[in-house]
Amino acid sequence: MLEPGAFGLEGFPSVHLGCVDRDEPHAHVRSVTTAMLPLLRSSPELLVVQGDTSTALGAALAAFTSGVALAHVEAGLRTYDPLLPWPEEEYRAAIDAGADLLFAPTEFAASNLRAENVPGEIHVTGSTGIDAALGAASRLPPPVRWERATRTILVVCDRPERLDDDLESIAAALADLGNDGSSRIELLLHQDPLIAANMRLALAGMHGVALLEPGGNDELISRIRNSDLVLSDSRTIEEIAPALGVPLLVIREKTERPEGIAAGTTRLVGTKDERIVTEVRALLGDETALAAMRRRALLFGDGLAAGRIATVITDWIQRRSLTRRLA
Repeated sequence: MLEPGAFGLEGFPSVHLGCVDRDEPHAHVRSVTTAMLPLLRSSPELLVVQGDTSTALGAALAAFTSGVALAHVEAGLRTYDPLLPWPEEEYRAAIDAGADLLFAPTEFAASNLRAENVPGEIHVTGSTGIDAALGAASRLPPPVRWERATRTILVVCDRPERLDDDLESIAAALADLGNDGSSRIELLLHQDPLIAANMRLALAGMHGVALLEPGGNDELISRIRNSDLVLSDSRTIEEIAPALGVPLLVIREKTERPEGIAAGTTRLVGTKDERIVTEVRALLGDETALAAMRRRALLFGDGLAAGRIATVITDWIQRRSLTRRLA
């Protein structure tokens, strides 16, 4: 979803790891670890990983093996169900268990880390995803919102396993919602060509459903802001939609970001077509409830997470250097 260079990293030296493995995440973890080990022979002060992907765990394992200190951005997110999401739940717990610095997006995430007695330093910083979203929003014209007979629902399905398990149910729900003429469904296709092809196969030709090619970060933010409702399984959008004041229905069974549900800006509706349709129609038919969910809520940060993380890292390196000199 994010365009290359969106975070200003294009000016830094980079190394292509060449680790491509779409089907088996554990194998990809091993590939990344193997590719990273030579890069850590110079013993950098710190390796920073973000998120809970196989790439993040592979790099973290390389750091553990090489004795290089590790920082984890997006630490402490938990469903406490190893299958939801799989394999990310086990990956992020494994990273947190050995990290020296843990940057939690919220106090709730930090409380998870404290309960697990992780040995590293815990810092609540907010989410860097919110930094990017608010930065994009500041560059865009105001959202186009008006009362209209046909509501616009933006749908973003990010989870690859939906190809086999849930996509048929989600497609049936979208077909039902599109057919009654009260909603225009805009489905944002995945960047992965294989996932996008399967989505087209399941959803092409459905009345009232428009299939949209993926674009850059600014385009995604614009589409979210101009929607009446977002329907998504994307964990990033669970952070972004409340920050932009757009109601969100999460098509997952569990979430590691319960802050939106507690705040009333997000609802967890599962993956069954009957429930999705019922929840969407009930919400769009209740203007009071819809207006309450439009409240802009910065639940996952204020747009300043990156600066906080950089400050903590700088201070940590300086303290470590001083300790070494005094030893």
